Amino acid sequence: QVQLVESGGGLVQAGGSLRLSCVASGRTFTSYAMGWFRQAPGKEREFVAAISLSYGSTYYADSVKGRFTISRDNAKNTVYLQMNSLKPEDTAVYYCAAGGYYCSGYGCYSKRGQYDYWGQGTQVTVSS
Repeated sequence: QVQLVESGGGLVQAGGSLRLSCVASGRTFTSYAMGWFRQAPGKEREFVAAISLSYGSTYYADSVKGRFTISRDNAKNTVYLQMNSLKPEDTAVYYCAAGGYYCSGYGCYSKRGQYDYWGQGTQVTVSS
């Protein structure tokens, strides 16, 4: 069993930055890949970014590529999402997820079904 707790969300103006954190507990952190997803009101949960369990390969949705950066600190059991140049359309609840044990490539890491564990989410609101 894995517990995931996100933090760092909030209200920011367009063009601003936020850094989300997700602390994992309960299993060896390096045993799984980590992903960030988001869900806006009335929309399905969508992939944002992922980082593999080995080599630290990263994957991004086209909508955030060049603006968001995912990273992980295995010593702290933490994954981060640095979000720069935020836009109003980035407004959503952001969820951290763990899993992707056998994934290889964007097509796998971007699928919700590859992740077994989810956090409760943190709200990000970007005002125009």
